Parts: sequence; C-alpha cells; structure tokens
Amino acid sequence: MTVPVTVAVIITKLELGGAQRGVLSLVSRLDRARFRPVLITGEPGALDEEARALPGMSCYQVPCLVRPIDPLADLRALMALTRLLKQLKPTIVHTHSSKAGIVGRLAARLAGVPIIVHTIHGFGFTQYQHRLLRRVLIAVERVVSRFTTRVFSVSEANRRDGIGLGLFPADRCAVVRCGVDLEAFRRARVDVAAKRRELGVDPQRPLIGMVAPMKPQKAPLDFVRMAARVREARPDARFVFVGDGELRDAMETEICRLGLTEWLRLTGWRRDVPELLRCLDVFVLTSLWEGLPCVYLEALSSGVPVVGTRVDGAEEVVKDGVTGYLVPPGDVNALADRVLVLLADLEAARRMGRNGTALPREFDVHDMVRRHEAEYERLLAFHLGWTGSSNLSDGPQSYITAARNR
Repeated sequence: MTVPVTVAVIITKLELGGAQRGVLSLVSRLDRARFRPVLITGEPGALDEEARALPGMSCYQVPCLVRPIDPLADLRALMALTRLLKQLKPTIVHTHSSKAGIVGRLAARLAGVPIIVHTIHGFGFTQYQHRLLRRVLIAVERVVSRFTTRVFSVSEANRRDGIGLGLFPADRCAVVRCGVDLEAFRRARVDVAAKRRELGVDPQRPLIGMVAPMKPQKAPLDFVRMAARVREARPDARFVFVGDGELRDAMETEICRLGLTEWLRLTGWRRDVPELLRCLDVFVLTSLWEGLPCVYLEALSSGVPVVGTRVDGAEEVVKDGVTGYLVPPGDVNALADRVLVLLADLEAARRMGRNGTALPREFDVHDMVRRHEAEYERLLAFHLGWTGSSNLSDGPQSYITAARNR
C-alpha cells in the first residue's frame, strides 16, 4: 500500500491575496493518494478560517512568524518551526513568501527535511528599500538558497532577476505559475445593474475598480490620485476599491482631501469578487512590485481590460495595447491617461476585455496543481529514489532516514 508523502507548506500570513489564494488552491487540490499536505501559517490572516475548513487538512499556526523584521520574533519563529517540523517529519517542505521562505527553509534544514522547495511570489527586497537593508536581504537569500533543493518562480521576470543576482543557478529554478480558476471567473454570472446599485453606482456610469490589500506594495493612494485626474475629464466616472489594510485611514483622508467622497467607494474585503469584476468597465492595479499579479488573471478572464503598472511578471499576462495597457509604476498621470483612452471608446475597451479571456492554460489553477505534483515527484525520484508505489510502504520517514544517512 502506498503511503502519501507529507508536504509541509509554510506561508507567513493568509491574507486575501494572490499568493495566499494560490497556496490554498494547491493544498486543497493535491492528489491525496500521493501527497498529504500540512499547512503552517504565521500571524493571523483573513483566510485562516477558510484554511481550517478544508477537508482533511491539518493546519498549524506559529504566531511569532510575522512579516516585519523582528530579530527576537524571528528567532522564536525559527525555533518553533524547527520543533514543529521535527514533530511532523515531512518529506518535503515548501515555503511561500519572503519571511516564511527564509525562516521556514532554515527550520527545515535544522529539522533534517530532505527536500526543501521555495516559491518566489516577488522578492522581499525592492528598489524602494534602504540600500543597506536590500543588500542584507539579498545576502540572506543567497545563504538559504544553498540548501534549497528547488526554487519555483511565478514569473519569468523573477526567475531572470534571481539568476542575475546569484540567488540560485538557472538549473535549480523553474517557472511554475500561481494559477487561478479561470473558468470560475469566465462563467461568473451577475445582474450588473443590480450589483452596481448595491455598490451605490448608477448602472449607466462608467465604473473603474481595483482589488488589492491596502498596503504600501500596492500603492493604493495612487488609485485615489488617478481617480481624481480621471474625474477632471470624466466627472460621470465612478470608482470602487475592494480591499482593506493598514493604509485605509490614509486612503480615506486622501479621498476627502481630493473631494472624491461621492465618486470613490471603499467596500472592504468581499467574497463576490468574480461578480464585482463583471461590473467594471476598466480594472486598475497600481502596484509598485509584484511576482505575477493574480488579480490580472482574474480581471482578464472576467473580460475586463486592464490598466496597470509594468512590474515584474505583468508583461507575461497583460499584452500592452491588446488586452490592456501597462505604465511605469508610480506614474499616476499615465494611469489616468490610459483609463481615459478606454472610457472614450467603451466598445474598443470591451474588445480588449474579450481578447483577455483567452489566457494560456499555464495560468489555470488545475495546471498549477499538476505542475507542482510533477515537480514533487521528480524531486522525490531524483533525491530519494521514490517510484510512487510499493517502496513507500514503510512511510515517508523511511526516506528521511535514508536521506540523512547518505
């Protein structure tokens, strides 16, 4: 009888974001005949309850695993994760996000886990950080990469940058997309007029929207400033921001300062995003950096043209001038100009939206899961000699013991 291989998946925080949704999609869809996923998270997040409700899922929380750099908390998280991994004895540890990627891989190494995998959803170091901090973070990434068995990147751009910075050799990193359920967004049906009225928006007015956490990476204040510029030329336009976070107070202040109270609505987090996307004429994303913006996939598969920032993997999803427009990050005027181009010819905008629905299969969640399963099996076969059949009858621990003795 085949015993499923235990895969411990570690992520810092289950907030409502693309990487987090991708992790839940992965652990919920892995073939249970071959793999037994265990989910380990850090500080509390909005998706914790959803994770715990997944059938047959074992969830563990390490609250001291937090996003901010905190040497004392990080040391406690390292010790707690190491103890937990020694207890769980996984054959594979798969980390996601920057902090979990560093602390989780160190813990896996200390716990003697034979196969350590990390997915890059954008890097933890950016051009917006102090130069010294950026250098330190790059150096730490190089250290943990030495004992990382395999690196997955959600975008070609991140893979290329990682190789260029010497974080990992080219043959150790593969592009494995963070997919979404494209068909679910394509099939979403909604009474647009009724949903717009629910949002307090006249069904006849053009509607521009964004879905994102309100945090510095997403630059949500740029959305507010873009809205102000668009309103100058198109006072009939309305705007909606779906999400919440640390910059909400700053956004509300900026909305009042720019006199947008009657034009821009903040909805908070909502569970009906597929239906809301169907109500938009234009989708906007103002991010300063990304790995691969999953929300672009959601908007395009919903038939909505995109105006967004040209960051990391954006060009791998949005075809400039075909399915939307990409502009430099931080360029509010360029964002507004492109939105106005689409609003000036809504039929052309709808054609762009229809163009976007034909996304490649590699961006679909089902393909993402199959790619992960294939990569896991390849790593098991190459490093531990696993064939996926009777030679696992003694359980995954026999492989860990064998790996330690090599």
